[in-house]
Amino acid sequence: MDALLLEATGGKKTPNGAAAGAAAAVAAPMLAQAPVKRKPAKKTKKAVVFFEVEILDAKTKDKLCFLDKVEPNATIGEIKSMFHKSHPQWYPARQSIRLDPKGKSLKDEDVLQNLPVGTTATFYFRDLGAQISWVTVFLTEYTGPLVIYLMFYFRVPFIYAPKYDFTTSKHWVVHLACMCHSFHYIKRLLETLFVHRFSHGTMPLRNIFKNCTYYWGFAAWMAYYINHPLYTPPIYGEQQIRLALIIFLFCQIGNFSIHIALRNLRPPGSKTRKIPYPTKNPFTWIFLLVSCPNYTYELGSWLGFTLMTQCLPVAFFTLVGFIQMTVWAKGKHRSYLKEFRDYPPLRSPIVPFIL
Repeated sequence: MDALLLEATGGKKTPNGAAAGAAAAVAAPMLAQAPVKRKPAKKTKKAVVFFEVEILDAKTKDKLCFLDKVEPNATIGEIKSMFHKSHPQWYPARQSIRLDPKGKSLKDEDVLQNLPVGTTATFYFRDLGAQISWVTVFLTEYTGPLVIYLMFYFRVPFIYAPKYDFTTSKHWVVHLACMCHSFHYIKRLLETLFVHRFSHGTMPLRNIFKNCTYYWGFAAWMAYYINHPLYTPPIYGEQQIRLALIIFLFCQIGNFSIHIALRNLRPPGSKTRKIPYPTKNPFTWIFLLVSCPNYTYELGSWLGFTLMTQCLPVAFFTLVGFIQMTVWAKGKHRSYLKEFRDYPPLRSPIVPFIL
């Protein structure tokens, strides 16, 4: 005890050795139980694994670009912008980035780390050619038929015989047909400016020549015969014309209603895709039976116009348009089925229960 006491008191004996020894014995366990402050452990940051992206020409397999330290959450759209910096002639809109040289183009919103690639990713580039905005394409396509038809309606010189220059037809159905045709294309122009929201901002420039040839050429062909001085009205007269007008107007309203419903499915500036369903508007109830009722109503409008004018070029335009719209509708229908597992099975692409 004395040895412990001497150690605790620095080697000096106290007068009351026993009491001091007891105090030291009590103090020792108290010091042992005192809480020890620990420094908070530093949080270790997870190391970000960057990607290396190699872009090859889809045709020649030549290396076009190598991107180092690409973040894993980078999108294909951002990769296109990086690629554009090294190749300014290929702006993002004309780039097609693919996982396989003959595969489908990746979407701009696809994220790098979610794609089936390793940390060293290889993509294939294909040039889509010069691009033009969809708005410009539609405005050009639809302005042409509107102007061309009116030129034939007013019988400007060098179209018919000189004696018919700037004369008007004696048949009221010719004037009605002009109003319906003009209404249709004015509606399309206004929808392009104020209604449509496009999932793709551009299309190849070369397509505008093909599209304009189709729309402008058919407009001239139809207008030439409908406004011809020797044109004869429909065989069943006013009853046929009035029935055709009802069909035409009904389908025009229906087509507009579907465009509004589709517009409301996609927020501004987004590429969100949803299953379209009927709304309170009765014209949208056809969504219960078809995937693309805008094409169904479009077909109905031209059938009404064909019945109204009883003109062979109009009937041929309607047939060609129906074939093309059927191709588009089937493609969109397949896309819906592939993307949405709960897609209504009762729907047909364009014609209920048939096609």
